[in-house]
Order: sequence, then C-alpha cells, then structure tokens
Amino acid sequence: MPTLIDTLSLEQVLQTVPSGLFLVDMERRIVYWNPEAERLTGFSAQEIVGKHCSFLEGIECGQICGLFCDDIPKPVIGGCCTIKTKTGSPLILYKNVDYLRDGDGCIIGGIESFIDISTQVNLAQQLRQHTARLEDAVRQRTAELDKERLRLSTALDAMTDYAYIASADHTVEFMNGAMIDAFGNQIGQPCYSSLLDRQTPCPSCPMSRVLGGETVKEERLYPHGSRTFEIIHSPLKTAAGMIQKMAVFRDITERKEAEQRLRDANQELDAFVYTVSHDLRTPLTPILGYTEFLRSEYGNQLDDRAREILDDIEGQGRKMLALMEDLLTLARVGHVAPPEHSVNTGAVVAQVLEDLQGKVQAGQVKVQLSPLPSLRIPSTFLAAIFSNLLTNALAYASRPGGLIEIGSRSKGKKPLIFVRDHGPGLSAEEKELIFNLFYRGKTTKDLTGTGVGLATVRKIMRLYGGRIWIEDTPGGGCTFWLEFPKSDER
Repeated sequence: MPTLIDTLSLEQVLQTVPSGLFLVDMERRIVYWNPEAERLTGFSAQEIVGKHCSFLEGIECGQICGLFCDDIPKPVIGGCCTIKTKTGSPLILYKNVDYLRDGDGCIIGGIESFIDISTQVNLAQQLRQHTARLEDAVRQRTAELDKERLRLSTALDAMTDYAYIASADHTVEFMNGAMIDAFGNQIGQPCYSSLLDRQTPCPSCPMSRVLGGETVKEERLYPHGSRTFEIIHSPLKTAAGMIQKMAVFRDITERKEAEQRLRDANQELDAFVYTVSHDLRTPLTPILGYTEFLRSEYGNQLDDRAREILDDIEGQGRKMLALMEDLLTLARVGHVAPPEHSVNTGAVVAQVLEDLQGKVQAGQVKVQLSPLPSLRIPSTFLAAIFSNLLTNALAYASRPGGLIEIGSRSKGKKPLIFVRDHGPGLSAEEKELIFNLFYRGKTTKDLTGTGVGLATVRKIMRLYGGRIWIEDTPGGGCTFWLEFPKSDER
C-alpha cells in the first residue's frame, strides 16, 4: 500500500511550504517560485521563473554569492539579506541556503527558503534609536542632577544653619561646613549614632515619611551641648533616581529660652495684675458705700459744690471698679483649659444679648443673629468676647434705627464669626491701635469705657489659637472678624 509521501509529488510538497522558497540552476536562473514567495514579493511565478536571481536586486547579490561560493560552507542557516518587491519597497529576509543535488550527489543548482523579518528589523532599529535617545536623556539628566547637587552642596556650605544629607539606611552622605564645625566630620556614619549618641534609629525618626515624599518639621534637643534645634527634613532625589533625606536645622536654644522667659514674665505679670486689681477692689467697695451713705444721710446739709464733688467721687470710683473688673478678666484669661466638648456659641451670644437688652433698647438698635458654629472655648470667655464686641458696637458705632449683625463664614476648616456695625467707622490709624491696652478712640471722649475690652478679646483669641482683625463695613462702619481654630469634637 503506497504511503502518503508516495502519493505526493515534489511540486505538491513545495507548494505547501509555509515560507518563501525558490530554486535556481547552475547559471542562477530561477526555475521554481512557490506561492508564499509570490505573496511576500508581489512577483508571480510567471514573472520570475527563467530570470537571473539578480533580478530581485538583493543588496548582497552585487557582492559574492553565498550559494555558489566554495569558501562558504553549506548549508547557510540564518542568513539575512534585503531584496526589492514588485512595488520597489525593500523586503528584509531571514533565509536558509543549500545546494540542490541530483541522485548521484552532483550539484545541479541551489535552493533558498526565506521569511519576511522587515517588521522585526524595523522595530529593532526603532528600539535601538529609542534606547539611544533614552541613554542620551539619562546622561543629560544625570549631568543636570550632578550640577544641581554641586550647586546644592555649595549653597549648603555657604549657610550658617546646619545641614546634612542621609541615605535611606541612615548613613550620613554629606555635611555642610557649619555642621562639621559643630559636630565634627560624621560622613559615612549612621546619623542616629553620630548626632544623637544612639545605637538604633530614633523611634520618631522621620526617614520613612521623607522617603515617601513628605517634608517633616520638628524641634529636637541634641546631646552635643544640650542645644535645641528646629529641623526641616526634606526628600532629595539623587542622580540615580533614589530618594535621600536632607535635614536643615537652626539652633533655636536662645529663642526657646527667651520664649520661656517671656512666658514666665507674662505669668508673673498676670499674677501681679490679678493681685493688684483684686486688692484695689477692696477699698473701692467702702468708698462707694460711703458716697451713697453721705448722699442719703447728709445730702440736705451739703451745698451744690459738695454734692458735685460727691458725685464725682462716686463716678470716678465706679470707673475704677469697672477698670479693675476688666483687668481681672484680662489676668484670668489663659488659666482655663478648653472644655471637653464644643460649646453652643449661639446660645452664649443669645444670653449676652439678653444681658445687654437694656442698652439695645436704649440705643434703638436692631441686632441680627445668624446661626453660629460651636467652639471649644470656655463659655465664660466666649461671653467675654461677644459682650465686649457688642458693648463696643452699642456704645461707639450705632445710630438709632441702626443694625448690628452677628454671623459666620467658613475658611477651609476654620470657622469665622463676624460682628458688623454700620456706624461712623474708624480711621486707618485707629485700626492699628484699637486692640492696644487702654486705647480709646477719638470719638469716645464723652463715653464711658476703660480701653481694656478689645485687648481682652485679642488676648482670648490668641491664647485659644485664633485671631481677630477689623475691616470696613461696605457703606460705612466696622466689621470685627474672629477666626477660630478647627473645633474637633471629642
């Protein structure tokens, strides 16, 4: 029974080869051209068969022929050449070449099979070009980073503040001149041992945060000379693309000591003001009591001049008492911790307005109260803030039939509250002085007051992390703005 091979002719086999294939005789004339060769080149067998293989204009064909060169061993596996297709475009081939022999082993021609690798070669060329561009870009960027690093080290060396650079494993890679003078040359040593005399990294070390791209600011006491430094840790990218930590820190020992001395002095001053104010109140009570007694018991026996003097004594005594009360309030500010939970500011202001109802009615003023945010400030101090601001507006800034507005705005996460009047307003000079202790405006000559109220408001705002400022009200008047810290409920 004949086999499958027996039933197939050579022509049938060559027709089904999946690569381009052609045969040439000893004169290099093409004698066979398979369908895949037709598809790849665009030339039909009728156009090719009988023609010299140089017809394909292969680049290598103008040189020595690999097929008929005895110096080139056969078969040739993995050769590469370029020919032109029927349209004239180049076709890059990967080919295998061998002799074609007859039954006696005599060479009668040659056979060549090939596949199209134009796409792969072009992609490889593009990849090489892209790689070359990337390498050039990397070299250029590396050179730029080296220059930047040189400029950075030069700038750091010119600083009087200390600076060092540490790698991710905490090794000190650079120290500027000022730091070397203070700590000695510690380059190559772990920062925690050379700078802090530790055997392991600090528990609060910001290295991981800095490597993540974060800038960290801290204050730290260094064992060397027991100095306190303000330090800024920043991420620094190296020429190799790695992240290191750069720390720049300033000696703030003297500043911290001055701040402590100032805090101590303020505490002493507050204690002094509290003591003096309290002690001065004690004799004022009987003085005022005696004036009332003299007026009620001996008023008929006094002439007009004596009664005027008695009224003046009482007026001055009450003014001094009001001043003592204000000074006591000012001295007490800061001695009360923030409450556990936020305080209902609207309820506090409503109570203040109720206490001031007599003055509101006497001034024939309308007060408009909008919803207010809750705040983590003691209610007594919130009451003092709004009592002073509203008393100030009622006394100095309101006209009969006028309006005082109390409302709020938001500034990011910080609440803003305003107290707005539509009175005569203040000059630029007075705005600069209005919060100073004992300052009273030019229009307050005939009005009672101590000049302590707005200073008290500013002190309360500062001690609880806020601030106060004044702006003109559109159309006339003043708007007091109060900015409070974000109130986190516990």
